[in-house]
Amino acid sequence: MDAFRSAIDWAAAIRRREVSPVEVAQLYLDRIDRLDPQLNAICFRADDDVRAAAKQAAATVMSTPVEELPPFLGVPMPIKDLNDVAGWPTTYGSMGGSSAPVDADDLAVARLRRAGFVFLGKTNTPELGTISCTENTRFGPTRNPWDTTRTPGGSSGGAGAAVAAGLAPIAQASDGGGSIRIPSSCNGLVGLKASRNRVPSLVNMTEGFSTDGVVSRTVADTAAALDVIGRPDPLGWYNAPPSPRPFALLAAEASPRLRIGTTATPLIPMPVDPEVLAAHAAAAELLAGLGHEVFPVELPVPDTDQFVQAFTTVWNTGSAGAPIDVSAMEPLNLALRGQALALDSIAYVEAVYRTQLMSRPIMAPFGEAFDVLLTPTMACLPIEVGAVWAGADLDPVMPLLNCFPMAVFTAVWNITGLPAISLPLGRSAGGVPIGMQLVGGPWQDGLLLQLATEVERAAAWADRRPPVS
Repeated sequence: MDAFRSAIDWAAAIRRREVSPVEVAQLYLDRIDRLDPQLNAICFRADDDVRAAAKQAAATVMSTPVEELPPFLGVPMPIKDLNDVAGWPTTYGSMGGSSAPVDADDLAVARLRRAGFVFLGKTNTPELGTISCTENTRFGPTRNPWDTTRTPGGSSGGAGAAVAAGLAPIAQASDGGGSIRIPSSCNGLVGLKASRNRVPSLVNMTEGFSTDGVVSRTVADTAAALDVIGRPDPLGWYNAPPSPRPFALLAAEASPRLRIGTTATPLIPMPVDPEVLAAHAAAAELLAGLGHEVFPVELPVPDTDQFVQAFTTVWNTGSAGAPIDVSAMEPLNLALRGQALALDSIAYVEAVYRTQLMSRPIMAPFGEAFDVLLTPTMACLPIEVGAVWAGADLDPVMPLLNCFPMAVFTAVWNITGLPAISLPLGRSAGGVPIGMQLVGGPWQDGLLLQLATEVERAAAWADRRPPVS
């Protein structure tokens, strides 16, 4: 059996009874046994639960009419260790996280369970998902299967490494400042951050900067997963407008010819790696060759200091509501929590106001000057494991600052709420993937998926395999 088969293909084979969910689950459990010691992507295993769920899925296949089966019945999927899975612990990658099982699935996980996914374990994440490298004191660092000296990104780095190495066909992930797109870039995967509140959650975390999603090898898998988790929540306070048609169908439709603006200039001034710049130029050439109108643009630049300060005021509250022992948190998150506690509620609300007001001119050109924006996903190649902690002995906040080159092209779209997708369009001289980011206008998730599908057909990345696979 091919461990690199797409989630959609696995689901179809299971529905046709060509393969049993039990066999599929065991395939990936065996690969985790063999390969994960090199990667440390999976931080929690409950193999008996996995086999029991696969056996139940197999029974459902045999007893239920095909048209009544859930769309992903029997397909394995690991869940990030920031999301609750009933009966399993959620540690948040923290020494202060409890090992006790939680009582219920969170909203996205519940939707994935109803869609038939067999949960394969939990993937590693930096403590509270704060930084762009998946390293923590509880479970240790996760490594990139393309180059194990480098990070797989974060905060969904465990998810990204698992899918890239063929430990799972698809993985649940989340993105508050680039945490789906950055691991997708580092690991050669597809990663969509959907529009703000496209994917509802029980609580509108960090003012809607954060969203659940997946990392996968194909645009089709990402689109089909969005159909599962990206429906309005009638009990939620905020919802994006519902899609007129399923995203899986929209993604399969031909993309219209688009005006695509390109920029490799970060809103926060900093150098961009020459190999990243070369990959960006090649991506622009590819899009032009597909018949799109491609031209350089300059985005309206807000007051950078105010913009970053407003974002970090919200970001520093990431430990709020997390049921962990605060005294056992890592120094970085203790420092960020301290900064948050030093502000009053008026200052917080004023920062939220600034993020909303300063987002408007950045969003305004979409649909007017251009339809889609092309940028690099990251300004740098994946950094070495451990490098993120440079200077932390002098200033505990330095790891967050060290992540800026990884997140400088991604976090702005969490603030604005626009949909953005990273596609594996480049490769460094050393063979490490380089992602390119496409950003769509307000609620244009479907259009973005259409364009991504067209690019995927031209670039054909799904058959690439990392050394650790």
